[in-house]
Amino acid sequence: MRIRCTFSDQEFFVRLYENATTRDLISMLPLDLTIEDFSTNEKIAHLPRRLDEGGLADYQDEAPGDLCYFIGWGNLAFFHGDYHYRGDLIRLGRLEGGVEPLLKKGKFALHIEVV
Repeated sequence: MRIRCTFSDQEFFVRLYENATTRDLISMLPLDLTIEDFSTNEKIAHLPRRLDEGGLADYQDEAPGDLCYFIGWGNLAFFHGDYHYRGDLIRLGRLEGGVEPLLKKGKFALHIEVV
């Protein structure tokens, strides 16, 4: 399954993985959120409620372009730079076509929908 994310003049697609957390996110779509820069390697968007954490699984192939759910704050994390899995991230999917849209700095309205 794929989702389309749009903010400002940017649009990108995410190919979702199959897990309980992703299914819970899909059940909430479409969503209108706010996306903003966090640290130097990601953009984040806070969800209206926490997601099912059943998709938690260890992984070691972290890479820019991963979409994750951060258990600690209950937010989406769109990684455009390197990061390290620490046991508190659930990987939801992978951006298609590169991370360039995430490099636009600022805070924007974000729309997420299933395509």
